[in-house]
Amino acid sequence: MVKPAARSLSNYTRDALALFGNLIREGRIAKRMTAEALAERVGISRALLHRIESGDPRSNIGAVFEAAAILGVPLFDADVGVMTALAGDSREKKALLPKRVRTAKAGLKDDF
Repeated sequence: MVKPAARSLSNYTRDALALFGNLIREGRIAKRMTAEALAERVGISRALLHRIESGDPRSNIGAVFEAAAILGVPLFDADVGVMTALAGDSREKKALLPKRVRTAKAGLKDDF
């Protein structure tokens, strides 16, 4: 399989990944958990946990969120009730959107 070309990331994205990785690491240390113990609870390898804590953009987002949930690291600056409500609202909006986006076809010839 061909390795995809490296993507360039914005400074904002790099900073956000580093911050979130640091929050997960700080949460793990505050709860006195070893990297092995947290990786086992999340169901990932210790190497992936190290990449998450380093802010690696190739880390699995599900694993990142699960680690954050286990450690109590807040996501989206909202508590569980607010986040559940926002997720419900988002699902309702998604249901109203078209199933796919179609590109515009060639212009109509209306010069008759």
